Amino acid sequence: MSDFWPTQIKVTKDRQHLDVTFNDGVACELSAEMLRVLSPSAEVQGHGPGQKLTVPGKRNVAIISVTPTGNYAIRIGFDDSHDTGIFTWTYLRELGETGEAQFADYEQALAEKGMSRDVSEKPR
Repeated sequence: MSDFWPTQIKVTKDRQHLDVTFNDGVACELSAEMLRVLSPSAEVQGHGPGQKLTVPGKRNVAIISVTPTGNYAIRIGFDDSHDTGIFTWTYLRELGETGEAQFADYEQALAEKGMSRDVSEKPR
């Protein structure tokens, strides 16, 4: 079990960010787009090593639901109907700490594949 857990999880009014505050006082603002394209779901991560997919066209995705999953995670629903990722407290904290670097890697993968944050197409 994680040494930290959220004391507050709040979707911003515009539904573009998830604000998370942890029990040790660390707070982070995670964009809906980052959460969607870095979702821990099999759709994004694949079913094994080396199967991760790049999901384009999610710049304006919004969060429509946040559902508790046990006492260790949340399931986030997005307005593009994606809702299968289980975001553990550990993964949310990781995104708060390294999400910018992970998102930069995502943007590089988009560029390498000739894809865009603005045009939706099949993940690859």
